Amino acid sequence: MLLREKLGAGGSTLKGALKRANHRLPRRIRGQARLLAEAEDFAHHPKLCLTLDAKALGRAADEIAAYLKSIDLVDRRKGWWLGMLGGLAFNILALFAALILVLRWRGFV
Repeated sequence: MLLREKLGAGGSTLKGALKRANHRLPRRIRGQARLLAEAEDFAHHPKLCLTLDAKALGRAADEIAAYLKSIDLVDRRKGWWLGMLGGLAFNILALFAALILVLRWRGFV
């Protein structure tokens, strides 16, 4: 399952996986995935599965798969680390600026 590989969203069903990965998906993809999750309940019933629109569900599945395949895990991890280091560098600079300001105010510098 691509949701588990790319976003780390576990779950025994698609609905369970969507609960974990919901905030990491774009709104359009989230709607398509919700459509598939609702259809998953009907698919197990022999008469209700006849009411499903197979073409729309196929398009939704293709769109979701295309989005998930386009996610680059290495780039995402690198971006996370760069964001973390950028925030840390800003905090260190702000600390030194505050330290110099306090030392100048007290007359030590």
